[in-house]
Amino acid sequence: MKNVTLNNGIEMPILGFGVFQIPDDETQGAVEAALAAGYRHLDTAASYGNEEAVGAAIKASGINREELFITTKLWIQHAPTGSVYDDTKRSFQSSLNRLGLDYLDLYLIHQPLGDYYSEWRAMQDLNKEGVARAIGVSNFHPDRLVDLIDHNEIVPAVNQIETHAFHQRSADQELMRERGVQIESWGPFAEGKNNLFTDPVLSSIADAHGKSVAQVVLRWLIQRDVVVIPKSVRPERMAQNLDVFGFTLTDEQMTKIAGLDTGASLFFDHRDPAMVSWLGNRRYN
Repeated sequence: MKNVTLNNGIEMPILGFGVFQIPDDETQGAVEAALAAGYRHLDTAASYGNEEAVGAAIKASGINREELFITTKLWIQHAPTGSVYDDTKRSFQSSLNRLGLDYLDLYLIHQPLGDYYSEWRAMQDLNKEGVARAIGVSNFHPDRLVDLIDHNEIVPAVNQIETHAFHQRSADQELMRERGVQIESWGPFAEGKNNLFTDPVLSSIADAHGKSVAQVVLRWLIQRDVVVIPKSVRPERMAQNLDVFGFTLTDEQMTKIAGLDTGASLFFDHRDPAMVSWLGNRRYN
């Protein structure tokens, strides 16, 4: 497994296993299968509603905690008459309790909404206390990311954003590289949108290597130094998604994939007022 080194020296596996949209009653089995297949990097979130199942799978695996890299995410905190700082610390502890862990390897602000400055100050303290080895953000566009960096002590270690063949985020990645922030992809397969799995460009490259389109997409991201967390509930696909380190895409193939970029989200825009309101009014513990 290839690792990337975050801006505080912590090593993070470049390939992990995500559990977004896996039903809670299926999550433990899926994570157990992923760990058995060889994954050591797991990504969840308070808003996914399956942290407890992820924790149960970790416990059942018997794998030493030090061998695992565990990420979860903080949902938007709502304390207009109280303390977002305090609520952030309580939410962090609730996630730890559900996961059955003593510390996290990476804790992310899930959305660039609400009083995320107070959230970040609390997370900086959690990092200094050693219970969150690295802290970062998710879904931050470059303007909000730079503003957060310029007005706080700790630079986010990671920004997890929609990144796939049709929305490649190359300029965003370059800015993050300049600022010392590791890009991480969510939605690497674009949930099959734009007929990704039958795309002629990706299919021809897959055929040339005797690999699947999914493997080509993951390999393309890894060669760009993008951390990626594919999801599957099928053990054979989990194993296939791990098997992406034995081949290399050529420069010509990388260029062909670059030509698929539309420069636009296939899901939603965090700058759309209706989406901001919808996300901001959702509640999770």
